[in-house]
Parts: sequence; structure tokens; C-alpha cells
Amino acid sequence: MKPPTETPNAAPAESNRTLKLMARALAHITRWKMLKELSTGETRSIDEMAKASGCTYANAARHLIVLRRAGLVVQGRGRLYQIPRQHLPTPGQAVVDYRHCLLRLDQVG
Repeated sequence: MKPPTETPNAAPAESNRTLKLMARALAHITRWKMLKELSTGETRSIDEMAKASGCTYANAARHLIVLRRAGLVVQGRGRLYQIPRQHLPTPGQAVVDYRHCLLRLDQVG
């Protein structure tokens, strides 16, 4: 019996999948507005995100699901959302570093 072999393209395939999810998540201005709102480092509820981005509660919930699946936000207790701590910008800066890409949020609005 042959030992299992590693496929050399496994890591790039996962990276490509992650980048596709991120690109899809960043394809809508409402999600950019949500990321800008969360870039302060504070948690926000779906209702707060709906108000900040100018959409309904239902649409905000759907947008947050897309952002969460892409790894751009995390959901905590009580359905509160935030940008993962390791990616938060330095206070006073509007640049979020997701390692795959840098997001400039100062022009969003």
C-alpha cells in the first residue's frame, strides 16, 4: 500500500478560495460601509450595522453573513460583530490589514 502523497497545490487552492470569498464580499458598497463602521474595534449589532450602512435589518444580516464567511468579520456573543482583533487598524488609521490585502476605508461613505 502506498503512503498518501501531499498535493503541492493544496495550499494555493485554499488561498484562491479565500481570495474569491474576499473579492465577493468586497463587491458591494454596503459591506465596505460595514467594515468602516467596525474598523473602530467596537462590536456592533445587526441593527446598528443596518443603520450605519443605510439598509434594512434583513439585508444587513445577509451582508454580515457574506463578510463572516469571507473571514472579514467574526460573530461574537449576542450576535455582535467585529473585525478580528489581529486585523484591526492602528487607532487613527483607516487601513485594515487582512494579510491577503489592505483595505483603505477612509474614502468609504
